[in-house]
Formats: sequence, C-alpha cells, structure tokens
Amino acid sequence: MMRELKTFLAVVRYGTFASAGSHIGLTQSAVSAQMQRLEVALGFPLFDRTGRSATLNAAGKQTVEVAEELLSVYARLSDRGGAAEKSGLLRVGSIASAQGSFLVSAIQRFREGSPGWRIRVIPGVSLNLLAQVDSGEVDAAVIIKPPFALPAELTWRTLRTEPFVLLVPRALAERPWRTLLESEPFIRYDRHSFGGRLVDRFLRKTQATVHDVVELDELQGIIGLVAQGVGIAIAPQAAGLHMPKAVAVLSLGDATFVREVGLVERRTGNQQTAVADFCACICAVTNLSGKKRGAWN
Repeated sequence: MMRELKTFLAVVRYGTFASAGSHIGLTQSAVSAQMQRLEVALGFPLFDRTGRSATLNAAGKQTVEVAEELLSVYARLSDRGGAAEKSGLLRVGSIASAQGSFLVSAIQRFREGSPGWRIRVIPGVSLNLLAQVDSGEVDAAVIIKPPFALPAELTWRTLRTEPFVLLVPRALAERPWRTLLESEPFIRYDRHSFGGRLVDRFLRKTQATVHDVVELDELQGIIGLVAQGVGIAIAPQAAGLHMPKAVAVLSLGDATFVREVGLVERRTGNQQTAVADFCACICAVTNLSGKKRGAWN
C-alpha cells in the first residue's frame, strides 16, 4: 500500500501517469496498474478516466492529504534506528523449475544473514512474472530470458544456461534424434512460454515436421508423459527436475540450443538493500550448483 500511495502522490504532483512514471522509474502501464490496485484496496475510484486520460476526481483530491499524512508517519517509523532496513517482506517470483532447486539454497543463505526478513515466493510463468516485477508487485524474479528487450527500468543477470535435449522412452534411445522427431508423437513445450518459443524456433529452423499430441508448460509433466510412452519431447536440462529411468536423454548434437535462466529486478524503495542481498545469494548458490551439476543420464 505504501508503494501505491507514493506513486499516487507522484501522479498528483506531475499531472499524468506517464510523467509520474518517468520521474519515479516506472512505465506508464506500471503506474496504471498500481493506481488500479490502490483504488480496489480503498474501495472507490481516485480518477475520472476518459479514453487514455485520467483526471483526479473529488475523492482523489480528498485522499491526497491523508496519503501525505500516512507516508509521513511511515517515514518516521522507518527512521527508528534503521529497524526498517532489517525486517520486512521480500516478494520473489520464480518459475517452477527453480523453486525446487537453487532457490531453496538461496533462501536458506539469505535467512542466515537477514533473519528479520520474510520471503514470499510467487510462482508463475516468465512472461507474467516479468510484468509483476515491472509493475512493482514483485521485488525480483527468476525467469527465462525474454526474446525481447527489457524495459530500461529493469536489470537482467544470467544465472545459468540450460541446453535443450530430446527426451524419449528408453526403448527408442538408439535411433537418431531427427528420425524420432519425424516419426514419433510429439509432446510440445507450451508455445506461449519463453522456453516453448525457443523449441518452436528450433523446429522451424531445422524444418522438422512433428506430430503434436499434447502441449503443456510444466516440464516435470512433460517428462512424466515421455516416461509413460505418450511421445517424445524437446526440453531443457533444467535444475530441480527428476528424470525417471524410463526416459533417455539424447543430445541434439551441433543443433543444440539453450535457454538462459536469470534474475530480473527493480531496485527501488526501502527494500533496496534486502533485494540486493537476496540477489547476491541467488548468484552465489547458482555458481556453486553450476560447478557441481552433471548430465541427467
């Protein structure tokens, strides 16, 4: 709520969502999203909206003084011996494959150094998590690198690269990967996900004609379907995944491609130090796990 109130006062001061965003390091869409959340929380609209313009209404004008008073009280609380820097809630977004692997170790390491902070892990797909970091709903997120440029307000750090491989029932392990793609039922990594887009681009580049039978985003689910003999799949060698003995992992040879898993963040507000510390923990544990990990099979 404090974040939304600060953004609200910036809109009041600078006149428009776009101008406020440029002064406080948010996109116009992020400012709009925060204002909508604030209105929902308060239970009444603050602006009269006409097309793309938004004008402060009577309720909004009455809210300004209260918002300034609340933020003033909050600032005094934050100044009490620096206590606010030692505690709070950190909101961390994460794709599924990271939650069961290096994120666990990163949380443990962060908690040892910052026991006053609570952590809320927010699950999701990369595209949604990226939008949540951009809007300020999430402090940082572990996602797959987007196939487009990030907004200027966000930073990216690559944590690990994961090669894509062909997953097949073990009985098919001796056959060439290209022959298998042309002949066997194909379990497709969801094309709406960043990773799925990479698979789709690979298939078009290699001109492989596949026969789709299932399409989903959950990697462990894809592996389970291959183990049950439903079909074959192209998937990344992602951290935290369990590979059953019934599944064989085939290299794509010279055609191998990778996905980048990394950290996207926005460093703002009184949580700046905590976010930086947590991100450092993630980088540290991924460096360690990268040195220790080996092939699946």
